[in-house]
Amino acid sequence: MTRIPRDPTETPAKGAGKKNGRAARTAPAGEKETIVHGVVPSREVLMRFIAENPQHASKREIAKAFGLKGEARVELKGLLRSLEEDGLVEKKRKSLVRPGGLPPVTVLDITIRDVDGDLIGRPAEWLDDDGVAPAVLIKQSSVARAKGKTPVGGLGDRVLAKIFPAKERGGPAYTARIIKVLDKRKDAVLGVFRATPGGGGRLMPIDKRGEELLIDPEFIGDAKEGDLVEAHLSRIGRYGLPRAQVQNVVGSVASEKAISMIAIHAHGIPHVFPERVLQEAEAARPATMAHREDWRTLPLITIDPADAKDHDDAVYAEPDSSPDNPGGVIVTVAIADVSWYVRARSALDLEALKRGNSVYFPDRVVPMLPERISNDLCSLKEGVDRPALAVRMRFSKEGRKAGHTFHRIMMRSAAKLSYQQAQTAIDGAPDDKTGPILDTILKPLWEAYRTLTRGRERRQPLELDVPERKIILKPDGTVDRVFVPERLDAHKLIEEMMIQANVAAAETLEQKRQVLIYRVHDQPSLAKQESLREFLATLDIALAKGGNMRANHFNGILAKADGKPYETIVNQMVLRSQSQAIYSPENIGHFGLNLLRYAHFTSPIRRYADLIVHRALVSALGLGEGGIMPEEEAALDDIAAEISTFERRAMAAERDTIDRLIAHHLNGRVGEEFDGRVSGVTKAGLFVTLPAYGADGFIPISTLGRDYFIYDEAHQALSGEKSGLGYRLGDPVQVKLVEAVPLAGALRFEMLSEGRKMPTAMRSFHKAGRRDRTGARKRPGTRPPRGRH
Repeated sequence: MTRIPRDPTETPAKGAGKKNGRAARTAPAGEKETIVHGVVPSREVLMRFIAENPQHASKREIAKAFGLKGEARVELKGLLRSLEEDGLVEKKRKSLVRPGGLPPVTVLDITIRDVDGDLIGRPAEWLDDDGVAPAVLIKQSSVARAKGKTPVGGLGDRVLAKIFPAKERGGPAYTARIIKVLDKRKDAVLGVFRATPGGGGRLMPIDKRGEELLIDPEFIGDAKEGDLVEAHLSRIGRYGLPRAQVQNVVGSVASEKAISMIAIHAHGIPHVFPERVLQEAEAARPATMAHREDWRTLPLITIDPADAKDHDDAVYAEPDSSPDNPGGVIVTVAIADVSWYVRARSALDLEALKRGNSVYFPDRVVPMLPERISNDLCSLKEGVDRPALAVRMRFSKEGRKAGHTFHRIMMRSAAKLSYQQAQTAIDGAPDDKTGPILDTILKPLWEAYRTLTRGRERRQPLELDVPERKIILKPDGTVDRVFVPERLDAHKLIEEMMIQANVAAAETLEQKRQVLIYRVHDQPSLAKQESLREFLATLDIALAKGGNMRANHFNGILAKADGKPYETIVNQMVLRSQSQAIYSPENIGHFGLNLLRYAHFTSPIRRYADLIVHRALVSALGLGEGGIMPEEEAALDDIAAEISTFERRAMAAERDTIDRLIAHHLNGRVGEEFDGRVSGVTKAGLFVTLPAYGADGFIPISTLGRDYFIYDEAHQALSGEKSGLGYRLGDPVQVKLVEAVPLAGALRFEMLSEGRKMPTAMRSFHKAGRRDRTGARKRPGTRPPRGRH
């Protein structure tokens, strides 16, 4: 199982088009072709017009738009015919569209929500005909919905929609307005079964927007009172409750299995492989030696978590014997060759794109690929021949990369080790498995790691200290304990080698002028920089102004806070100031890792972006079958936007599951006191984290006391006007649990700590700030009403 490099900013932009490995020409800044009314436009202008105006792209509309008459219309007709023959435009109904474009009116299937909660659809049946379908942002006016003037679509619906080219870059290429809802969703709904007199029951929704369903006695199956069940709508009448049939009993709502299933359904994560996908996976056969180098004698090893079921990366290192690189090392990273088995536009590929990535819960994994592929044919098992893409990298003794080469190979893992096992051997206590390879394999790996560390220290990536908590479950699925795993050098070794392999992939594809999906991370926005600057000023820590920030500027801040009482709060505020890493075919570099170019290459079993990079390498380097297709290259904007959304969806589902799980674990401890830390400050109250559990809860401002509390954004604090006592981000506090709502993953606390004396400067700031627009002092306002936040 490959790790994503440990960058706290890693959590998923539009790009310049390239096709068949050649970069598309872009006009110099400020250059714009002159358009003369009545004159036939150039091919480039004409194609741009067709792409931007799919609803006005018939021959007649084009002639009208450019004011063409007589001979000019004849010339236009010939030009359009030549564009069709060259495959640059195609006819759909009576309109011309760019390949991969959409006609003015299209049937869409609404599949997901984006990070802003807006619906995203894709053309129905498109994937089977013309390659990867473009994503479409569904525009739904809240005013129009309220007045019932426009049809309203939801997740899973099929709709007839009017298509418009998007006006903003960075998202889907099209927007849409729903004309008619053709088919309401018919897939499974999730709810809690409640028995009713007479043998039937009702399905109580776990979604706030869901509706109650009636279940007739003959359709309850094995459901019992309090079970979490999947059901299918069977009938929707004009009167009364809709009826449903129980299809699957997930289990009691008290079990963790049910809790993760709630997140899977709430976020629309595909979790059941279609039969045709499973059949295709089962039919796959081991890769052959065609177009492969035989590296089976090279002692590559895997180092993974002890409970890993798939192994998609292996490593090996040795001193560089070349006289022109004294003291240098050679590091080899081999990655499972998923592109051999998962071909573009196959059933496996379409399902992998639909999922985007594997999703990890405490009790289960929802994989991107079936186990036949992920845990068998592509898993680099010890002593078994497996196909791989390998990169061999040369580093100087200072940690500078001197060069690299990619190879399509057949390998055989020499050993399967856990992180703890490898680290223990290096620390002087090898076991029967690590002892024989300690001097020949493990020590050279650690020597190479020390070399790479010199390069990392010179590069100075962002070094945030953000503990990663892990939940251990009991056999019955409930929480046993929550802890922070020790960060070993073995973890750092694999992480740094994966980072360097990812950089090498991006560099090679750029050199070959091959399109790819980058992993990009923008620098913090000016607004976020200013907010952080104001906060740091309250601690007498300066943050330089200017738009050209680098990661080492933030490392300097973290160093100044190291060991101080406010160390935790500074780490949190620096993390909050960062942008979010995303996938994009347009490279802007990776701010957090301080890299000019970066692409995910090392985990194609569980990330679709890596699979695209593998295919691009196969094509660019002429390594045989399984390369990237022209249809994929043309759709990289949409693919990048969608898998970025899927990544955020997975993270939200994982977080929600942990919240629900901890809330269930603490449900029986209402009334108990806990040690906590203020993790968020808002006008409405405080968020408090329980470090022992990794759980967050809320304290409404109305329950803090009888004082009037004032929100100070710059200091991230709530301060009492009369007492001068308050609470600040990062403060240790003691709280009492007063409410736990497991299905919502919500906790509510009562503050027990009195609060600390706020600095005089802050209190003066509060008094001066509480003025109305005329300059008069404001009277104390009414506190927000009590209640759950």
